Amino acid sequence: MQPAMLRNYFKTAFRHLKRNTIFSVINISGLSIGLACCMLIILYTKDETSFDKFHKNADHLYQLTCDRIEKEGTDEKFGIAAMVQGPAFKKEIPEIREFTRVNNKTVVVKKSDALFSEQVTWADNNFFSVFSFPLLSGNAGQVLSDMHAMVLTDETAIKYFGSTDVIGKTLHLEINGSSESFIVSGIAAKPPLNSSIQFNIVLPFKFLEQENPDNGWMWVSYPTYFLLNPQANVEAIRAKMDQVYQTQAKSEIDLNHLAGYDNKFVWDLKPFTQMHLDTSYQGTPAASNPIYSYILSGIAIFILIIACINFVNLTVAQSLKRAKEIGIRKVVGSLRSQLIKQFLGESLLLTFFAFTLAIILAQLALPVFNDLADKKLSLGYLFDFKLTIGLMLLFLITGFVAGFYPALILSGFNPVQTLYNRTAYRSKNLFSGALVIVQFALATFLIIATLFIYNQFNFLTKTNLGYNDRNLVQFVADNAIMNKPLMDQYKTEFLKVQGVENVSYKNVGKFGGKTQAGAKEFTADYERIDDDYLATLQAKLIAGRSLSKAFPADVNNSVLINEAFVRATGWKNPIGKTVDYMNLPEWGSRKVSIIGVVKDYHYESLKEKIRPQLFTQDPALPLGQFVIRLKQGHEATSLAGVEKTYHRMIPDHPFDYVFSDDMNKRNYDAEYKWKQIITFSAVLTIFISCIGLLGLTILSTEKRTKEIGIRKVLGATTNHIIRLIAFDFLKLVFIAFLIAIPIGWLTIDKWLQNFAYRIEMSWYLFALAGTLALVIALLTVGSQVIRVAASNPVKALKNE
Repeated sequence: MQPAMLRNYFKTAFRHLKRNTIFSVINISGLSIGLACCMLIILYTKDETSFDKFHKNADHLYQLTCDRIEKEGTDEKFGIAAMVQGPAFKKEIPEIREFTRVNNKTVVVKKSDALFSEQVTWADNNFFSVFSFPLLSGNAGQVLSDMHAMVLTDETAIKYFGSTDVIGKTLHLEINGSSESFIVSGIAAKPPLNSSIQFNIVLPFKFLEQENPDNGWMWVSYPTYFLLNPQANVEAIRAKMDQVYQTQAKSEIDLNHLAGYDNKFVWDLKPFTQMHLDTSYQGTPAASNPIYSYILSGIAIFILIIACINFVNLTVAQSLKRAKEIGIRKVVGSLRSQLIKQFLGESLLLTFFAFTLAIILAQLALPVFNDLADKKLSLGYLFDFKLTIGLMLLFLITGFVAGFYPALILSGFNPVQTLYNRTAYRSKNLFSGALVIVQFALATFLIIATLFIYNQFNFLTKTNLGYNDRNLVQFVADNAIMNKPLMDQYKTEFLKVQGVENVSYKNVGKFGGKTQAGAKEFTADYERIDDDYLATLQAKLIAGRSLSKAFPADVNNSVLINEAFVRATGWKNPIGKTVDYMNLPEWGSRKVSIIGVVKDYHYESLKEKIRPQLFTQDPALPLGQFVIRLKQGHEATSLAGVEKTYHRMIPDHPFDYVFSDDMNKRNYDAEYKWKQIITFSAVLTIFISCIGLLGLTILSTEKRTKEIGIRKVLGATTNHIIRLIAFDFLKLVFIAFLIAIPIGWLTIDKWLQNFAYRIEMSWYLFALAGTLALVIALLTVGSQVIRVAASNPVKALKNE
């Protein structure tokens, strides 16, 4: 192609874009929004799929998993193990080169007179050798060899010492109630954001092992990782792990069977790099549901497709206005291939502008997107070699796909007809109509999803929980976990604080186990509470009496149960009935009497079904967690008073508290973020779909200008013309609505299955979504249709 001809093509393209500014802006904005969405989703997907692949040994790193299969067939999957499995499997299975265990725990760090709550990571000595976390100071094989060694990240070192030159310096940490000194032996770079394992302070696992020795096989708590030999056969290792388990855990297995726990542990290995996107295993650090990537990728692809569809429709809509230009070009000798190149060039130029604007939009939207997706992505992360090539291909594909169809249509016009203004785009436009149906089907589906997500979120956050979570403060007294007299002393002091309405306490953590009642066996959750716990929560007792100091025998012999417990037993009147409960090996089988029934309340999120619950004052369970109700209107001053009292009684611990209503709302953070994401997606899809509908409207009205003129000359009113034209488009939107209903129904119904308590599939929300789609479509086509219907018919007919 000659340079002059190429220059002429670009000059013509610029003139056309300038002459049709509105359509150029619409085209560029629609395409750029689609491309910007695509770029952001590529960023998200790349980050999700890149987790843990930066490790040098990534191909040979595996995570130990466990399937615990109960005798009734239920199967729980865990991505964690106990202390013993790592060393035992490493010793007996030669294919395992290394093992390392990791455990995160929050401790109190004391620096001078300041106290900090800090999460520390216990790890085996080879942690920095097995994983590729770079050390800025220290030797990877030696930094955790000493029992009191400590590795800080560079940020943590600056936080506590103001510098990273801190090798040999000391921090004091409270471990199991006593102060321990740890000496800085290394400085590590902060783990990358796409690492499942995150840490601020790393301590030797052997210290934890020495303080809390445990050789039990029948529980799980610590993520355990294996580095295998390159030639290792994973299937063979699985078989060997089962042999080791059956041999070394035989006495525990036999004891379990005697106690009636006929469960089975199946040990397995899963590639470490795959665990981030596998939520089927409990305890896996930073696990993420891959469905989010699929949903976002699907939305991005659809938005990009819709943007390209709009380009096609708008370009074809403008074709009739360029009929004379095309006719003249053909008369003076232009070949069809040259016209195709001209229009493809215009498409690529438009796509280039759209790409440039898309990068700007993506950069501007990135902070909001990071907040919604809970990421810290940067646009620079997008431009590695592979993705740069991918974006270039996307640019070319988008330009050619968006421009090829119009180019064929425009270059095929008959030059004689174009010069006599007799060009008509005679296709029935089924293709464009089908594309608009696809656009509005997706838009309507997203409107349906938005309405249901909003309603479900409101249901989750506004449903009566069965207790009053307002003005309810929770915190832990670490030094009194197994000390009831001390808990009672603290309680007395907190009650003296002005503005405190009620004070009670309960156990820290979750406890539960096999329970026998009413000739049935099931799992129940156990809560150790004081006499005022239910009153503080404002939970209701619907039968019998509560636990009370007036009945000393209640401590060991009496319990309360909830309604779910009653349903599990099938009892009509449980008062006075006996329960056998067994959740700790040293308890054996305990027989206690039921003295009261508590009305069910949601002690977990509404994603979880209320399980059988048993309330006890048994000394075998720990305490430590205070629950304090503050008087309405005095929350700030009362909380300050509680904090002051806390520091007076427990001076070596920071006051870490949470309001129950805030904690409950955090249970639905994921739902809140997805509510925002789907809402934004719906708005963008509707906006781009309206652009497409506008393009089809312009195309249709351009084609029917003379028809409309004739109708008006023959007596048709403006309202009749508006109804005639608008009906064609609203019919497409209605078809899209009919397509979106079953898809929306199936998708929303499946999504709602994630919640034990959920809204009903209400027909009126589907009707509302359809009405919104129709109204939006009507507003989109209205102005163009009214303009054409109200135009002077003489102008339309005099060109004939």
